[in-house]
Order: sequence, then C-alpha cells, then structure tokens
Amino acid sequence: MSDMVEVQIDSIRVSLMSQQRIVILRERSTERYLPIWIGVYEAEAITIALQEVAVARPLTHDLIKNILKEFHARVIRVEVVSMREDTYFGNIVVELNGQMLNIDSRPSDALAIAVRTHVPIFVARSVMNSVGIIPEVDLQEEAPEHTAAPLAPPPPPEEEVGQDRLSIFQDFLDKLDLEDLDKDKPDDNPEK
Repeated sequence: MSDMVEVQIDSIRVSLMSQQRIVILRERSTERYLPIWIGVYEAEAITIALQEVAVARPLTHDLIKNILKEFHARVIRVEVVSMREDTYFGNIVVELNGQMLNIDSRPSDALAIAVRTHVPIFVARSVMNSVGIIPEVDLQEEAPEHTAAPLAPPPPPEEEVGQDRLSIFQDFLDKLDLEDLDKDKPDDNPEK
C-alpha cells in the first residue's frame, strides 16, 4: 500500500463550459488535489450518498452494495489505480470468504460505492505525482514571469488624485445645458 495515497472527496463541481461534472479528490496529508471528470448520473449518485439523502428505491450503487452484503462480501477500499490516454481506471477491493478480490471499475462507480460503504479511497502515487494539483505551487510557478515588472505605477499624491477625478466631473458639468433640460421635461402638473 506504500504505492497508494489516501484521499477523500473534497467536492463535486460543474464545469461551466460543458456542464460535465468533476469530482475533486484531496490527499489527506497535503493540499494536493486530483480532478476526475465523471458523468452526471455518477455525480448525482455520489452526492446523494454524501448528503445521506433517502431514496424510495435502491439506486444502482445501492443495489451493488446490497448484493455484496447478501453474499457476505465486504468492501475493504476503492482505488484509482492508473491513468492511460486521459482515462482513469479504478478498482474495488472486496473480501469474500477470506480471499481478496480486485474488481475492475470506473473510478466514479468505485467512489459511489465507497461513500455508501464508508471505506477509504486510495489513488496510486504515480497518478497523484503525474496529474495531482497543488494550488500554491502552480500559482508560484507562473508568478516569477509577472513579478519581475511592477504591476502598476505608484499612485500620485492624494491631492493630485482628487483633482484629476474632480476635473472629469467639472468638464462634464460645464458642458451641460441646464436651460434646455426644463424644456424637454414633460409637464407633471397640467393645472399650472
């Protein structure tokens, strides 16, 4: 298990560009994140379980959990084991009659099972190292190019700022023809 990193579900987000869902996994020991694009139905299945929403009839992932329970199989953990050609691969680790079984799964389905069975979620260290995101580091890597030059000239003294701002309004007021303003105004009181 030293080649695996424990994570938890941080959030489920909606892409503003495509309305697709993204589950954000956060490494438990650091602020490193792993975004995984998932389907709308899988996102809903995970959200329902996280929020402990009661449903009238079992959803697909509830059904899988119930089948495993009836066969006296116990989910031990779920894993995101690899990423190939922009596709993540998952695994559900189940114990049945003392034997450990690895069941191939999409990560989204494995996560939906994990939140229902309250088991840990792991990601292969190689996956986290290659596509995991550390927000502070990513921002710092981009910042050196921009911090070499000053972002803006220093502000002028306060009295100059006030005069510049007021001069714009003074120009506007000077150009107003207030006499014509009353001529265009409809007569509010016809009895005058």
